[in-house]
Amino acid sequence: MRIAVLSALVASLTACAHSGPSLDTAQRLEIYRAHAGPPVASFQINRVAGVTRWTPLGDQALAIWNTPAQGYLLEFRARCSGLSIASSITISNSMGMVNARLDSVQPRAANGSAISQPCRISSARPLDGRALSEAKRELRQASVIDRPEGVTPEEE
Repeated sequence: MRIAVLSALVASLTACAHSGPSLDTAQRLEIYRAHAGPPVASFQINRVAGVTRWTPLGDQALAIWNTPAQGYLLEFRARCSGLSIASSITISNSMGMVNARLDSVQPRAANGSAISQPCRISSARPLDGRALSEAKRELRQASVIDRPEGVTPEEE
């Protein structure tokens, strides 16, 4: 009996090691908020290279990255539908300067057409990319497993 319980436990541990924890949208947004600085009125983007990386965080926020270490958490005035299915985005700007409260994000389909109305940016906060990566890495290393029924801690 003990061998069967241990085999089940090993199988459970193996499955958990491969799947890892997954965060829901609200948890992901909270991690980004925890690693964002105070709001800024505006920020510079590279208009030549464009924003190459972006991460939708539900329908209320979006992270954009100028470099792997430098990014911004953009939050919207209202719900921004289409971010989760968009293949690209456009960000309005003036000479490479994005102004919170004036500029918008436009989710786009693979063919370049707009998916929804432009989403007005309500706030922009600089992100600490290195700290954010470390926090996500630490979360991926955590796992929780249920003890098989009837097994006491002494038997494990």
